[in-house]
Amino acid sequence: MELNVVIILGLLVAITSCLEKPNIVILFADDLGWGDLGCYGHPTSTSPNLDKMAAEGLKFMNFYSTSPICSPSRASLLTGRYQVRTGMYPGALECGSIGGLPWNETTIAAQLKQAGYGTAIVGKWHLGVGREQQYLPTNYGFDYFLGLPYSHDMCPCYVCFYPQEACYDDCRPESTPCPLYENDKIIQQPADFLKLSETYSSAATGFIHQMAAKKKPFFLYMAFQHTHHPQFSSKMFTNSSIRGTFGDSLNEMDWQVGKIFDAIHGAGIAKNTFVFFTSDNGPSLFRGVRGGSAGPFRCGKGTTYEGGVRMPAIAWWPGRIAPGVTSELTATLDLFPTISNLVNIAVPTDRVIDGIDMSTVLFANTEGGRESLMYYPPNPTPSQGVFAIRYKEYKAHYYTAGTGLYPKYYPDPACNYTKNATHYDPPLLFNLNQDPGELNPLNTSGFPYKEIVDTINQIKIKFEAAVTWAEPEISKGVSNDSKPCAKPGCTPFPQCCTTNDIVPGTTRIIHPGLL
Repeated sequence: MELNVVIILGLLVAITSCLEKPNIVILFADDLGWGDLGCYGHPTSTSPNLDKMAAEGLKFMNFYSTSPICSPSRASLLTGRYQVRTGMYPGALECGSIGGLPWNETTIAAQLKQAGYGTAIVGKWHLGVGREQQYLPTNYGFDYFLGLPYSHDMCPCYVCFYPQEACYDDCRPESTPCPLYENDKIIQQPADFLKLSETYSSAATGFIHQMAAKKKPFFLYMAFQHTHHPQFSSKMFTNSSIRGTFGDSLNEMDWQVGKIFDAIHGAGIAKNTFVFFTSDNGPSLFRGVRGGSAGPFRCGKGTTYEGGVRMPAIAWWPGRIAPGVTSELTATLDLFPTISNLVNIAVPTDRVIDGIDMSTVLFANTEGGRESLMYYPPNPTPSQGVFAIRYKEYKAHYYTAGTGLYPKYYPDPACNYTKNATHYDPPLLFNLNQDPGELNPLNTSGFPYKEIVDTINQIKIKFEAAVTWAEPEISKGVSNDSKPCAKPGCTPFPQCCTTNDIVPGTTRIIHPGLL
């Protein structure tokens, strides 16, 4: 078996070296649960483009985010490192956060730019803005940025559905209106939710066609605002789903996915383009029917139960990735080294990269996933360390906790805010193959589970002994002068932070010749 894997890897390296550099597209949903897509079994979701991608590509059953909330999960995706190493903790960055992703972190975009790629992010960033906008994407290897710098509920929420229907709550009225950036300039404030998906799609497809015309390899990071609360949709998708407002939002996101695939096929580059779809964290279950679905898994966003961090994931590359399903253990961390190796760039050696190269999983659909994975809560501390560890089919909980994202009346008491962090020694142990809902702890007092716990304990000791915790960037706080404003110094703040020179709803297409 080991000899076969070596032969496969050798062939992959040889084949890759003979091909032109592949285009890379990452499609990243927001607060989309494992059970939200039709191809993952939801009975009323309509996601034909993602379902087609799954039918033509490789669907993952054991794929994970490293965090059950936004900023740390996005940092891990782009850097291949656990959030405690990058400082993306505790919690998530806010409108007005002083901190951001440290400049010394290397992102996938920076790696690919080094290899001659054109790089763009369209959509949600959520890794910082800063007092001098020093944490925007163009400081991290991205040639182009069109999008919002954080979640759209971190602003006042005005209109979410056609024609002028209000959002389900007013979100953060004390913050500046949602700013739509192009590179480091605010081009619309507040962003027009009814046209936002069209705006994003125009930029993403324009970038694809521009790079294809130049015959330049590219990296597109398409970070959707959907399906995060408050859900929104354009005229085309308002009242389009029997699933309600969440379904409308999902339909619009799926349409965006379709537009990107149309651009890839239309540009004639499908056979040289690697596309990967996943989500940042689990669903906001406390939103009820507007909160998404974790499928068979317990809890959701904000917790280290499976519902918070196990994600839908699909890989697509016609002629290179065979259609199928994999149960190999993999994570967002693994995209950084996998993509680096795909384009023959060495991963940085001056820091720990927590991801693994999952090429054999992608291209041979065989063993080659990771053996273990660490689970951190939204607010990790060195004194508590990892909350849980996945080892093969087993998961050991050293701590469990609910989250303030769940109200007191949420039906599962393990998830809601009244459940404080509880320590377990020995840890709670579950076999996730047999008990994906984490409802039946195994008896660890004797064989064979005592030996499994001993093995996991040794993994924990070794891992935590080698972890250097970075300064927590999110603890630096917030300030008004870090809140994005199209008219700095205006009054009355923040209501004055609006653009008067851009007609609401106009779409922006990437500037010709920008890259």
